[in-house]
Amino acid sequence: MPPKKAAANPFGSGKGSKKAKGRKHDAQYENLFETQPKNFHIGGAVQPKRDLTHVMKWPKYVRLQRQKVVLNKRLKVPPAVNQFNHTLDKNTATQLFRFLNKYRPETKQEKQKRLHATAEKAAADREAKDKDAKRPIYVRHGLNHTVGLVESKKASLVVIANDVDPIELVIYLPALCRKMGVPYVIVKNKSRLGTVVHQKTAAVLVVTEVKKEDEKELATLVSAAKANFTEKYDEQRRRWGGGVKSQRSTQKLAKRARLAGTTLAAVQAAQAGAAAQ
Repeated sequence: MPPKKAAANPFGSGKGSKKAKGRKHDAQYENLFETQPKNFHIGGAVQPKRDLTHVMKWPKYVRLQRQKVVLNKRLKVPPAVNQFNHTLDKNTATQLFRFLNKYRPETKQEKQKRLHATAEKAAADREAKDKDAKRPIYVRHGLNHTVGLVESKKASLVVIANDVDPIELVIYLPALCRKMGVPYVIVKNKSRLGTVVHQKTAAVLVVTEVKKEDEKELATLVSAAKANFTEKYDEQRRRWGGGVKSQRSTQKLAKRARLAGTTLAAVQAAQAGAAAQ
């Protein structure tokens, strides 16, 4: 009976056995995860995220808003319109709205509750009716009402929004307030005025009277209004706005100035002189 042969070493023998096994393993799984380029056709891979704002068609009202802003920068703006770009500073405006919120008009529910309580007191006591018949103090709003209060000199302070559209609705108010000796301020955002009087927007608010404890705060606001607006009225009515060139135009003028061997300021001064003639 011939002798039995020993079984072969399953892991190989000698040097390089592990490398041979690795090559065999790679050959076995070579095409398992084959790299393929992505296919972005319909039904293919998901499109990558891109910034498409430059090709997006914005709604018409957004386009009109942006075009209006650009035109107000490029074209010459008359002083009567340009004065609405000069608004109250942030700190004083915050103080003003904190003051106005103390005199917000009552809502329908609050008015109904007040009248109901007054009627109950009047039924119990005749004198209470005359005592509580006085309406609460609050700020007034509405253009026609405002003009009437200013002309009758009953207004203590007029607050005008700078973004009323069309601007012709309030363009005459600063001149009217100055003529009648009524202090006024111009603030940003008509919606901020609207929140004071429970409306979406408000073009103008008027303070007619305040409580005794708030007279000092009103006097501070009135002095700030006179310093920033009433006393600077003559200066503002001579100041034109606009005339700000785009970046493309500025670069073109700078290139022209370099070729001519002059400065950009000299080219702009020459153009301004030619336009004046």
